[in-house]
Amino acid sequence: MSGVWVWIEQVGGKAINVSWEAVGLARSLADDLGQTVIALVFGANASELAHEAFQYGADRAIVCEDATLAEFRLEPYATLVSRLAQERRPAVILAGASSCGRDLTGAVAVDLETGLISDVIGIGWEDGMLKLVRPVYTGKLLAKEICGSSPQIITIRKRAFQAPVVDEKRTGKIETVAAALAEDDIVTKIVSMEASTGQIGLADASIIVSGGRGVGGPNGFDLLWQFSNAIGAALGASRAAVDVGWIDYEYQVGQTGKTVSPDLYIACGISGAIQHQAGIRTAKVIVSINTDPEAPILKTARYAIVGDVVDVVPSLMEAFEKRLG
Repeated sequence: MSGVWVWIEQVGGKAINVSWEAVGLARSLADDLGQTVIALVFGANASELAHEAFQYGADRAIVCEDATLAEFRLEPYATLVSRLAQERRPAVILAGASSCGRDLTGAVAVDLETGLISDVIGIGWEDGMLKLVRPVYTGKLLAKEICGSSPQIITIRKRAFQAPVVDEKRTGKIETVAAALAEDDIVTKIVSMEASTGQIGLADASIIVSGGRGVGGPNGFDLLWQFSNAIGAALGASRAAVDVGWIDYEYQVGQTGKTVSPDLYIACGISGAIQHQAGIRTAKVIVSINTDPEAPILKTARYAIVGDVVDVVPSLMEAFEKRLG
């Protein structure tokens, strides 16, 4: 077996945070197995990202900067990872549980005829075997699972594991490989890319202010925008608020939206359907603001404020601004 592999997902030449969290996890697994950590870095700026991966704990990096890998497309990425894995037989392949990470690992698992355990939030050794913890039944239970085939392919939930401390003195060996497919062999073509700007991403946010039907309408989200900006939080929403058109789908949190793991989640006017709770299950602290003292989300929340969002939030903003200066 040739080490613990980590796919470094990047956007615009910059790695996403969950990739470094995966490197930290890979480091601990590799140390337990007596193996090396190998970063898979493809696309633009790959060589520079490989050096950054060394600082986070990788020992080696396999790099490909071919133009076919400039942006993520499943066919060239999965074909290259599968080919390398068939040739070198890694013990474990790790990736973040992002949309791209899920696509890539699913395709590679099929190619390699091996198992895939996704959305992992905990890993440990029991009786000499690697056991993985992941939420099941919309987060109501945690399951311990074992992947009995090789390589073990795992995706990890964002912010479920801590990124390691950067060691700028660490270095490693870079190996450059050729792409697995030529451009003419790739069916998918990327015409253009549009990026959201001026807001904190839900996936990486440490604080999220989220609104539901209880905010009363689009004007209620204007208030939450002010609140989130005042405390440096990302803005989220329940499916109910999205379905009635008060806010765009990109802000939706829950089973059919984004799964988040912030340090603090403030749910404003959200009753807490099980699908929404599934998306916030791994938040460290949940605060609920709701007029209904029997709302389901209160079973998950650590703190509850019973009251109308339009009355409570301005008072909270004033208190936060005084405390934060």
